[in-house]
Amino acid sequence: MFDTLEQTILSTLQIIFDEFGWLGVFGLMVFENATGITPSEIILAFAGWMLIERHGISAAFIPIAGFYAGLGSAVGASITYWVARLGGRPMIDKFMKLFRINPNYVVKMEEQVGKWGVGIVMFGRVIPGIRTLVSIPAGLVKIPFLKFFLATFIGAYIWCTLLIGAGYVLGYEWKLISEYIKTHLPLIFTGGFLSLIIYLIHHYRASLSNIGWMRLPNKKLE
Repeated sequence: MFDTLEQTILSTLQIIFDEFGWLGVFGLMVFENATGITPSEIILAFAGWMLIERHGISAAFIPIAGFYAGLGSAVGASITYWVARLGGRPMIDKFMKLFRINPNYVVKMEEQVGKWGVGIVMFGRVIPGIRTLVSIPAGLVKIPFLKFFLATFIGAYIWCTLLIGAGYVLGYEWKLISEYIKTHLPLIFTGGFLSLIIYLIHHYRASLSNIGWMRLPNKKLE
């Protein structure tokens, strides 16, 4: 069943890429980050192969491609952010029930976003399983939108550029990226992220209080 679904996605992506090029990538990333439905690793790796490597375009275009995809990601994440910010907890509870997501997961993320501010939003954009959901607690705690958008774009740009570049390097074997992410990266990224948080708390507790734009002032939570 999954293979059939993946082939359907690939056929649809090919039609979109043939018709709209990088504008199609932008639109797909808006949709992916607003809904969390379409897998970004397939979209981006396929784009790196089909729209760059397959057309004989220089690898120097990869950072520009990452900008298109990263901007689309930030726009899509902003939709989720505003839904959470304007709709509040009642809207999010309905969303959780619809997609059968444990509400406690979002509550824990909300606590961390309230504590660490946009810093965790930026880092969360490169962690599978967290990257699309982190916009919800960011909206609930009312992180200033411009800070949220900038942090989201930075994190998304890194994620998108790496995946597009990997698709370019692997060429026809770009599908290996999807398989690798599904089997290994969630554990690797999650473990690495938790280790980073523990290290920062243990060694830089005092200096973290002096970080400027990456922390969320308490008055913004009111």
